[in-house]
Amino acid sequence: MTVWDRPEPPTHPVPLDRERIVAAALALADEGGLEAVSLRKVAARLDAGPMRLYRYISTKEELFDLMVDAVQAEILPEERPGDWREALRGLAERTRQTALRHMWLADLLGGRPTLGPNGLAVTEATLSAFDDLTDVDTVLRAVETVSAYFIGAIRREVANLRAERATGLSKRDWQRAHGPHVTNMLASGRFPALAKVVYDGTDVDAETSFATGLDWVLDAVAVKLPRPSA
Repeated sequence: MTVWDRPEPPTHPVPLDRERIVAAALALADEGGLEAVSLRKVAARLDAGPMRLYRYISTKEELFDLMVDAVQAEILPEERPGDWREALRGLAERTRQTALRHMWLADLLGGRPTLGPNGLAVTEATLSAFDDLTDVDTVLRAVETVSAYFIGAIRREVANLRAERATGLSKRDWQRAHGPHVTNMLASGRFPALAKVVYDGTDVDAETSFATGLDWVLDAVAVKLPRPSA
């Protein structure tokens, strides 16, 4: 029986329920990442005994499942997407925005499907945008391809933000600090392709890079789908 199917015990003597437990866990994760979350720490924040939490949640993995489903509500579209492209673009953009608000989410993206009500609703909204456009297997590959792109891009962006926080160096500061080494290596003539990128390439921000890559992936997916009738 999953955590979604298991009924909650009575709330007395101390008022407690899964919603309060998850809210406390989200606050801890937003403050210090997943490593800051444990049933003991959640219990302390709720001023409850740790053993009481095990009546509601069996494992930390179940707690993580509940946390992911809670923030999936932020990814759920407010209105039915107009078509598959709008659905996948919205899914990618809202997932990125949610992960930037809850950076710990990046560590839990891409695993097994989330089976909570919000996660299932997000999946339903995405798949239903394809209607009967093409066969089910093609739809699944399209969703998987776009998801693989934005999950990877989100993880890279979050990793860079964490590095900034850990080192106190912005991207520009880091580049300046390592500039002399890079300049010397490029001057050796051993890395001509890299030198061209460094000296001639356009540096863009994370949002622009994400949007551009997403456009390219959606264009590639469109090639595999039936063209709209004229």
